[in-house]
Amino acid sequence: MSELWNDPGFQVAARVAVRDCLAVKRGESVLVVTDAPLLEIGRLLWEASKEAGAEAVLCEILPREVHGEEPPALVAAAMKAAQVVFCPTSKSLTHTEARREACRAGARIATLPNILPETFRRALAADYTAIARRSRRVADILTQRRQVHLTTPAGTDLVLSLEGRTGRADDGLCREPGSATNLPGGEAFIAPVEGTANGVVVVDGTMLETRLEENPVRLVFRDGVAVEIEGHSQVVERLKAIITKLGPAAAVLAELGVGTNDRARLCGNTLEDEKILGTVHIAIGDNTGFGGHNQVSSHQDGILLRPTLVVDGLTVIENGKLLVEEE
Repeated sequence: MSELWNDPGFQVAARVAVRDCLAVKRGESVLVVTDAPLLEIGRLLWEASKEAGAEAVLCEILPREVHGEEPPALVAAAMKAAQVVFCPTSKSLTHTEARREACRAGARIATLPNILPETFRRALAADYTAIARRSRRVADILTQRRQVHLTTPAGTDLVLSLEGRTGRADDGLCREPGSATNLPGGEAFIAPVEGTANGVVVVDGTMLETRLEENPVRLVFRDGVAVEIEGHSQVVERLKAIITKLGPAAAVLAELGVGTNDRARLCGNTLEDEKILGTVHIAIGDNTGFGGHNQVSSHQDGILLRPTLVVDGLTVIENGKLLVEEE
């Protein structure tokens, strides 16, 4: 049994994930895919699944090298065969073909990439009913409008198109066959039209699990692709290495997201930081899992602080304050 299971706070968080977010039922098959850095969190979810009466299996894989890299084929087959899958792994399995195939087969899947113990304990104890209403409202706005103008005090000034794309609400509730979520939940996101992003993005929150308030990363986008990347030397070096290895598709602007979780706090962990209420995040890389057409084995998010987001003249966020709440 996980040592963390003896802490009531962790027990509550694990039970929220299993019983509330994924609605695990007695007798269901549950697969927990984890790796060494997240093994304790994986065991927490396994214990909570067993407690709920599920046929629970715990599977430890070798850590992947980058977010979006596929798990072993054997594990991908197991994911496809399960009814519920939890993926607390040090590198994200969200944007993988294994996750997409499992969802197409009817699995309910929650990914928890690189989650910190304090994030698990704190941000999972949120009011997911309120988060769901808020996230769906923002997702509807993104779906209904076309042209985005994004600015921040740090120097972001970006325009892009959402025409024909559908916003998604990652609200932490994943109860229907074939659905997927990211835990802790709390964002609305969309795949911008490839080739339409032009301007500058200054990431001053978190990227590649590095806090960037004092030394941001600056990306210049031309026709949807990051053609210049400068700033924090270690983050820039790692981003360029990924792009060199995987090709130009890894530099395509793939996602625009809005944080909606009021319990999330900036901690240097992308999983939590991208959910902070009133933040915006952009990502480069794969977006085929949520309506885009850019497929590559990488998805790298960058969180922007105090953004102003205007969509077809409607101000959704002003200087970090979400102005549109649930109706």
